[in-house]
Amino acid sequence: MVAMKLMNLRALIAAIEEGSLRAAGKRLGVSQPALTKLIRELEKELSTTLLTRSTTGVIATAQGMAMYERAVAAERELAQAVEQVRQLGGHMTGRLTIGAVPLAVMLLVPETLRTFGSAFPGLQLHIVEELYIAQLTRLRKGEVDIALGPLPEELPRGEFVIESLMPISMVAVARKGSPMARLRSLHDLAHAPWVYTGASADAGHAGYVKTLFAQHGLPPPPAGAVVNSTLGLLSIVASGKCVGLLPRQIASHPMAKPYLDTIALHEGTLTLTLGALTRIKTHLNPSVRHFMAHLHRAAHQLSKQPLA
Repeated sequence: MVAMKLMNLRALIAAIEEGSLRAAGKRLGVSQPALTKLIRELEKELSTTLLTRSTTGVIATAQGMAMYERAVAAERELAQAVEQVRQLGGHMTGRLTIGAVPLAVMLLVPETLRTFGSAFPGLQLHIVEELYIAQLTRLRKGEVDIALGPLPEELPRGEFVIESLMPISMVAVARKGSPMARLRSLHDLAHAPWVYTGASADAGHAGYVKTLFAQHGLPPPPAGAVVNSTLGLLSIVASGKCVGLLPRQIASHPMAKPYLDTIALHEGTLTLTLGALTRIKTHLNPSVRHFMAHLHRAAHQLSKQPLA
């Protein structure tokens, strides 16, 4: 049985991340020979080479990178377990990482942070703004505690705890004053270039555009551009000849409204649900549950506000 210690794993993590045994030793507060010994002990136990050494530093072998990824995950899980134990004992300290789509960051997160931060000043909050597909990857790895975004239609049963927060209406938008803003039918926009959001026109928010058209028996429109952020979508639509699909709350936000026109389609909007996902093993953490309660409160307050 492998009897590796946490310090050995931390030595490997530091060496790979720093790219230098000397820098890794300084990071951990040990001498370079001591750090080298820790890594060699690990290599001996695993009967493999984890690092390739050269005059310029060290890099991970394939085996080293595999071990590094598991070691990072193990250290993260241990830190989360320590925080959970302390929180269950009434000590609400630690760090909570939230992955959120731009809509949540702009509207839902600020009110949640205001009330949650006042109630639990000892908890450090870290907000990561990303597309939802990237958030799910981070959630699976344990890099975020809660993911906020439109709930996917298909998720493996039992993988996440899912809580609905509020409805989202996705509306078509065009540049302010654009002739396309006066169109009223998806048929009229079927040949217009659309901005797709994601790694490609087949991923990410591109699915929302395709879903909207498919609901009305139409093939997906052409991709005029593919971007990986809502800010990119806003910039391209506001300055060019493309059409985009955005949550109504963003399209009507004071930061976007001066540059965009919402297209009043006869077919209406695409309705989604903004929700929160947590991993089953972290769902009962006191900090996660308290944050979820404040999320629901903020969503309720926001849903009562009229759109601009």
